[in-house]
Amino acid sequence: MTRILVSIALLAFGASAAQAACYADYKAKQDNPLRLHYGVIEIDASPCEPSPAVENTITRRLAAGGWTLLQVESVFDESALDAKRSDAGEYFLRF
Repeated sequence: MTRILVSIALLAFGASAAQAACYADYKAKQDNPLRLHYGVIEIDASPCEPSPAVENTITRRLAAGGWTLLQVESVFDESALDAKRSDAGEYFLRF
């Protein structure tokens, strides 16, 4: 019984490690009047790296809030998240 529980625990840990969080920082705009913002967004990307799919996801989520994506700055894991928190301000994980 103990072996089964240990095996289940190891499988659960492995699954959570494989689904590590992925984030991107970006620049976006709104027109009339012109407004710009820098933000950080959580994305579902594996591997955690820039790609057209990442850009499409961010574009779609920003558009739902009335924003246009200008540029994806970088894609990173949670180890860089705290360093970007203050720069993103109110747009930190907003979308």
